[in-house]
Amino acid sequence: MTTSTPQQPAGEPRTVFLLTHTGRPAAVRSAERVVQGLLSRGIGVRVLGVEADDLSLPPEVERIDKLDPDCGVVEGCELLVVLGGDGTLLRGAEFSRASGVPLLGVNLGTVGFLAEAERDDLDKVVHRVVARAYEVEERMTLDVLVQDNGRVLHTDWALNEASVEKAARERMLEVVIEVDGRPVSGFGGDGVVCATPTGSTAYAFSAGGPVVWPEVEALLMVPISAHALFAKPLVTAPDSVLAVELRQHTLPGVLWCDGRRTVDLPPGARVEVRRGAVPVRLARLHHAPFTDRLVAKFALPVAGWRGAPR
Repeated sequence: MTTSTPQQPAGEPRTVFLLTHTGRPAAVRSAERVVQGLLSRGIGVRVLGVEADDLSLPPEVERIDKLDPDCGVVEGCELLVVLGGDGTLLRGAEFSRASGVPLLGVNLGTVGFLAEAERDDLDKVVHRVVARAYEVEERMTLDVLVQDNGRVLHTDWALNEASVEKAARERMLEVVIEVDGRPVSGFGGDGVVCATPTGSTAYAFSAGGPVVWPEVEALLMVPISAHALFAKPLVTAPDSVLAVELRQHTLPGVLWCDGRRTVDLPPGARVEVRRGAVPVRLARLHHAPFTDRLVAKFALPVAGWRGAPR
């Protein structure tokens, strides 16, 4: 994980791309407030056309009708501000990765580990954006390859996790897991989660995996409800290659990337997961330790703590 301070020549026009969950009235109000704050300070705002239709925006706001993150919709923007819950933030990560523009998340949902601010911080967010008072942090991603008898079926990526899951409830999914070209174990269960440290507090955490600090470079492999004597979470080197193979006699499965993009897996399919070639850049406003973020997001009981003796 690397951190840098944003640099941009003084005097050049500044534009911020705004992405929001317009299906929530609170998000609509928050988006309109952020737009007004940025425009009043001379910073241009760009939004997707489909979202602009749900917002009351001034005419100077730039509307973009392209929906594909790879179509350059964020090109020329210095920052991508995302307002919403975890799903909206992961949607924003798709635009951020495709463009290299840092993502600044404002949590309007429940947990929001990717977010850097809460709904009560909107004025502060605008102020920090105007002053360029933020740092940019790179987060590891995953590259995902799906094969069937050596034939490539699908390629994808993920910021949090790539999960191989059963497609039907009536039977377990039979898999064999592999690390660096060597088999580790085989079992039946609901599937396997392969995650980054960023994703260790998401699906992998729900499946019983460890919490990994963002500064740690590693890959995680976490079985989901496995019926096996050895089905413990694994933490491997960041350059390891993880693989999940569906046994030939099992039912079809499904691959989910960040819970947003999916592909069907036939029996015998092989899913390889490795460190992604392209990271996602996150804008950070605070220097608080990850420990404090963990305690706050999960409301962990720390009453009675006195700290180390001085």
